[in-house]
Amino acid sequence: MTLPLRTAHTFELAPAELSAIRALLDDAFEEGFDDEDWDHGFGGIHAFVRDPDGAFVAHGSLVQRRVLLAGRSYRIGYVEAVAVRADRRRQGLGGRVMASLERVLDGAYAAGALAASDDGALLYRARGWHPWPDRIEALGPGGVVRLPEEEGALYLRPSAGHPPLDPSGGALVFDWREGAVL
Repeated sequence: MTLPLRTAHTFELAPAELSAIRALLDDAFEEGFDDEDWDHGFGGIHAFVRDPDGAFVAHGSLVQRRVLLAGRSYRIGYVEAVAVRADRRRQGLGGRVMASLERVLDGAYAAGALAASDDGALLYRARGWHPWPDRIEALGPGGVVRLPEEEGALYLRPSAGHPPLDPSGGALVFDWREGAVL
């Protein structure tokens, strides 16, 4: 039986649904998932799968971010909070969530970006996401800040009908946010 996948904007999710998604994310991220991480996944589209009992088994969200590259600003879709419950992994649920988010990305943004763990990178590479080969920076409150610890973990995917962002343009500069910038 294929479990149904649903998409909804943050404002469409009831407080009980948001609490259940947060619980899934808290369980899935062994290295920790804090309040700032939680906040980063808000204000965009959520894709999720629930089991027949209503429990959330897979989730991801896509939020708008701005990046600067070679003197130009791009509106991108940034993938956040992708998780699959431990007992449901390797069943294609993460791929289904990503396919739904990528459909939104293709219709609304110039490109997609995400920060990948080593385990997550396998899924993203298989779906056509590629590591950004140059510097990663952020436009912080005190100016541009280099993020060397993020280099190698950032993956991009061009949207359908858009050319890929050109790494020869130098550093990819993200908008600032509290907590982990990427």
